[in-house]
Amino acid sequence: MDYTALDSKLNEMVLTGQAMQAFEEFYAEDVVMQENNEEPRAGKAANRKAEEDFFASVAEWHEGRVDTSAVNGDTSFSQWYMDMTLKNGYRAKMAQVAVRKWKDGKVVHERFFYHKG
Repeated sequence: MDYTALDSKLNEMVLTGQAMQAFEEFYAEDVVMQENNEEPRAGKAANRKAEEDFFASVAEWHEGRVDTSAVNGDTSFSQWYMDMTLKNGYRAKMAQVAVRKWKDGKVVHERFFYHKG
């Protein structure tokens, strides 16, 4: 598997407003996702709901980019910058690192690391 190409395509889809399409295409049915040290969410249905809730909370995207990325075997790393205004009026500017574990062309584990300020 060319995980560099898969990760790059997934990131590009997110950056071009196709995050949910990327989720359906690239995430395994038994995917586990985790925010920082919060409890992991298991299964595609639970994670789909969390992703939908997140995107529904955004009023306006000001900027989003991947500053750097790397792949080591079946694990990919990407450093993101996002600037958005949430529907509650809060403007969030955040940097985060996403670490993805791939298997058979699908993301089976993803963890986000960021500072909540």
